[in-house]
Amino acid sequence: MASDIEKMMNDYQAALNAHDVEKLLTFFTDDVVYDSMPMGKVWRGKKEAKDFISSTFANFSNFKIEVKSGFNTGDRGASEWVMSGTFAKSDIPGMPATGKSFSVRGASIIEFKGGKISRESIYWNLASFLQQVGLMPAPPK
Repeated sequence: MASDIEKMMNDYQAALNAHDVEKLLTFFTDDVVYDSMPMGKVWRGKKEAKDFISSTFANFSNFKIEVKSGFNTGDRGASEWVMSGTFAKSDIPGMPATGKSFSVRGASIIEFKGGKISRESIYWNLASFLQQVGLMPAPPK
């Protein structure tokens, strides 16, 4: 039987892939910290998290995360996933939208407090993303 955290994370995943920003916010503590290592940016609190999530869905049409594996133990968890979509629009300075699709592997380290996500740190390959969307040359062979 799935734990409460596993059920919550499955529901979180479903809301993410449905692009349901308001539902996603219900999974966060009020002081949530969302840390994107590849982007070098940290969003603090639900307002900043909402802005980040809304921007992600606007910039990347058909954005989705497919979880490949995961676990949780007490107040911490981790997941390995594949992020995909199309870079259709951009509000990211220096990164013009290209209309190209991408599929990038990544991982999240998650902290829970009171049955909600209090921190999520994500790690994914920015160079691979930039190569796939045509903003960086492929590595030499």
